[in-house]
Amino acid sequence: LEKIGEGGMGIVYKAHHALLRRETALKLLPPDKSDAASIELFEREVRLTCRLTHPNTIQVYDYGHTPDGIFYYAMEFLDGLNLHDLVARYGAQPEERVAHILSQVCESLREAHGLGLIHRDIKPANVFLCDRGGVADTVKVLDFGLVKHFAESTGETPTAQFLPADGIIGTPNFLAPEAIRDHLASDARSDLYALGALGYFLLTGKYVFESESVAEVCRKHLTEVPTPPSVRAGKPLNVELEALILRCLDKEPLERPQSAGELLEKLRTIPLADSWSGERRTAWWANHRAAVTAASNVAMVTPTPSPLDETVRIEFADRTH
Repeated sequence: LEKIGEGGMGIVYKAHHALLRRETALKLLPPDKSDAASIELFEREVRLTCRLTHPNTIQVYDYGHTPDGIFYYAMEFLDGLNLHDLVARYGAQPEERVAHILSQVCESLREAHGLGLIHRDIKPANVFLCDRGGVADTVKVLDFGLVKHFAESTGETPTAQFLPADGIIGTPNFLAPEAIRDHLASDARSDLYALGALGYFLLTGKYVFESESVAEVCRKHLTEVPTPPSVRAGKPLNVELEALILRCLDKEPLERPQSAGELLEKLRTIPLADSWSGERRTAWWANHRAAVTAASNVAMVTPTPSPLDETVRIEFADRTH
């Protein structure tokens, strides 16, 4: 029906599934990327995403290719906005809402990590917020195109085969230090670092480290201590939430929460965790639904303003020395 997004591994359209008789998001592999390696990556993304069944993870309905050889897969269509657009339009978010959102991302990651899958590209544009099944502020984690997996738990070809030998692929503003040093060193705790950076962005409306240079952002991830979110936000924040986000952003993986489940439990113990009530969520969507619906298609095809918030290949020369 209409184009709603585009990324490195495909173009996404809003479509109508004739057999299911429902709206879907249809991801197509462009003809110019239909070489054997790209097709294998595309199919791998579908297979790995299909292993995930948690309600906070995007669901795949169908997969195949057209008679003329265009590969596609159909996903659930989400009516809402991603977290990048949420902050761009409405600014930094209430800490209660941030805790609510982060908890749901943890739920999705807990299942993925349990299956040996590391997302490797958690960022605002890959986390979608919607009203799903009458539940306002439902989170959906998107885009498992860069997922790292362990062959023994998935039966898939080892991830290293698909990664560049002379660089890394990721989003600079959300890359964990160990992923910058060695793209094969990332694990579940690297996703939690990115989740900490996501929480920081939601609370402040700013990235953990600001720079126009990929190399400089990478250097800061490796060497600089983040400024507390409350300082960047210019107001007091919940002490426990701030401390937890900063712990996720620790340079050393051993100093972070060791699993999405551990992080989820810590989020649940914060007093404000239940403050973003169903009534508040429903009220927000009632007040903003028309604007979100009217602007969502435009926003989804508008490129992210900064390349530092886009998934890119980073050559060794672009990283710090």
